[in-house]
Parts: sequence; structure tokens; C-alpha cells
Amino acid sequence: MERESGRCSFFTFTATPGEDLISLTISVDPAREAVLDALAARTAASQESP
Repeated sequence: MERESGRCSFFTFTATPGEDLISLTISVDPAREAVLDALAARTAASQESP
């Protein structure tokens, strides 16, 4: 999170510890929403079966 915050200062990262997992929430201001949406789409596509 620290490294990405330095590289992409328009992202806000929030880590929430859980019982077995850590939840990571990433948010941006509305002007940068398309960037976050594109990254989410790339992540989803990379997890699909070949």
C-alpha cells in the first residue's frame, strides 16, 4: 500500500483486518474513477479461465 500510494497518489488505500483475512479497499476521487475501473477490469480478466 505504501509503495502504491507513493506511485499513485490519487488512490486511497484502507486496510481492515478480519479474523482470517485483511480486506483492502481502494478508492479514488470521481475525476480518477475511470482509472480505477480499468484496473479492476484488468484484474477480473486476468482471473478468468483461459
